[in-house]
Amino acid sequence: MILRAFFSGTDVPDGYEAEKAIFSYLADAIPIPEPSPGFETSILAGIDESEHRYNSGRFRKYLIPLLGTAAGLLILAGSWFFFNNRSEPRDTFTDPELAYAESMKILMSVSLQLNKGAAALEPVGRINRITTKSVEKSMKNLEYLQKAVDISAFKTDNN
Repeated sequence: MILRAFFSGTDVPDGYEAEKAIFSYLADAIPIPEPSPGFETSILAGIDESEHRYNSGRFRKYLIPLLGTAAGLLILAGSWFFFNNRSEPRDTFTDPELAYAESMKILMSVSLQLNKGAAALEPVGRINRITTKSVEKSMKNLEYLQKAVDISAFKTDNN
């Protein structure tokens, strides 16, 4: 309440124009209207109607066993394909030096791609550091402002 009164005044120090704009917007904002008297009743009636349609006896009587049967068949078919088409892992290279060279080539490629991605994110890190410093400075200024408001309120109370 004290901040709203302070920023609504005309003697706001330089550098606090953004805060003054925020508080003036909040003061001029249109309040959110209350819902109509029958709003809650109509919502609850819609929920009840939806639940009634979903929970009908015919729906459960036929669909639930059918879904259970379909799930069982799907598990059986998946198991058959899994166990029927399994193969043992095998080496793709017969020469260990060639395998090592290919592994190093792939790892270098992955490393280069990761480094490119990290380099692309460097500007984001700089923006984050700048934003953090700015927020810290603003928070320090707000602390000084709060102390000044507290001191002025204390002086007013003691007079």
